[in-house]
Amino acid sequence: MFKDQRFVDYNAAGFRKDLLSGITVGIVAIPLGMAFAIASGVKPEYGLYTTIIAGFLVALFGGSRFQIAGPTGAFIPILLAIVLQYGYEDLLIAGFLAGIFLVIMSYLGVSNLIHFVPRSVTIGFTSGIAIIIFTGQFGNFLGLSGLESKEFFHENMIDVAKHLHTINIFAVLTAVIGLSIIFILPKLAPKLPVLLVALLIPTIISVLLFPGKVETIGTAFGGIPQTLPGFHFPQITLTKLLNLWQPALIIAALGAIESLLSAVVADGMKEGPKHDSKRELFGQGIANIVSPLFGGIPATGAIARTATNIRSGAVGPVSGIVQSVFVLLFLLLFAPYASYIPLAAMAPILMFVAWNMSARKSFVHILSVRSSDSIVLVTTFLLTIFINLTVAVQIGILLAALSFLRKMSGKLNISVGKLSDVEIHKFGKM
Repeated sequence: MFKDQRFVDYNAAGFRKDLLSGITVGIVAIPLGMAFAIASGVKPEYGLYTTIIAGFLVALFGGSRFQIAGPTGAFIPILLAIVLQYGYEDLLIAGFLAGIFLVIMSYLGVSNLIHFVPRSVTIGFTSGIAIIIFTGQFGNFLGLSGLESKEFFHENMIDVAKHLHTINIFAVLTAVIGLSIIFILPKLAPKLPVLLVALLIPTIISVLLFPGKVETIGTAFGGIPQTLPGFHFPQITLTKLLNLWQPALIIAALGAIESLLSAVVADGMKEGPKHDSKRELFGQGIANIVSPLFGGIPATGAIARTATNIRSGAVGPVSGIVQSVFVLLFLLLFAPYASYIPLAAMAPILMFVAWNMSARKSFVHILSVRSSDSIVLVTTFLLTIFINLTVAVQIGILLAALSFLRKMSGKLNISVGKLSDVEIHKFGKM
């Protein structure tokens, strides 16, 4: 079906550049993989499994030379909702189904239709997701105890308010140190991997100065195994298919949008052959079919990591393969040390990601126009926060379609109104 032109004229010099860029992206991907998994309601190692397996397969089968795939912030609300309602095993099934949907999309040419999703809808649910991620870290940032993840945003905020009396000053100090590093380090040493440093320094400080005073990955999840899980095919039943096909379709659609957007951004950052949209969706589909079989969660192209890959000098997809191998080596060699990472050190990283993905300037711009797009934007935004992403996308697209039909109807009326009596008479005879 696909002809891979990404390895044409590839040479040793290109491999050396991809080796360096792959290691650089791997350093960035490690804290993000664990953080996104925790925020999605699963163990941190599942984020690493996803980074390793999905990253490797998308680099091998995808349609972009520079795409870096893995768990992303955009999936957090829908994955967390699936985990809370159905459990981790069913999350694997949803991811598996999403992969099948993506492969089907690649054969049907759906990549061309993705571009017609209204901007007001994408900005609306992206901003809503950012709010959910940001506020979802209040508990870890403040070190609150006794919190339980709820399905709805308002329930989580009420729970946070009820437990404010359990605030842990050591957790706050740890989080503030990490947040300060995120803002200050890029100005002092822009070449250092800021997110990794923002994870390591607070961890070291907490271990040396106040050990046992903050909750860590070890105390919360029992540490991270030093191995990949074995092959396990999830138990799929008709009931589970009926329950999960809809969220799986949303995962697939969201993954398609984000991966193609990331590929377009990559095309704009680097000269040379552009990405193949059909092949990109095919690669994303294969990655999401295989990843759940080894414990991984849904994945897609990650814009920030792809941009980091290009800025680090990548010339081809080998950098994505190197990134996966690097994260695998980290898992095999250093996984036990990840147990010391405080959850409070993870919080500012996720807050930073949420802030960057919030699309706040575009949100304000669309809102300021005060048109039907503003209604679509606000509706999608509020439904994403207070209901769920599935409902938000469906209602948002429906409203956008109705708005489009209304605009077209208005234009048609204006055009008919401008017809002469002779022309109207002619139409009447047709």
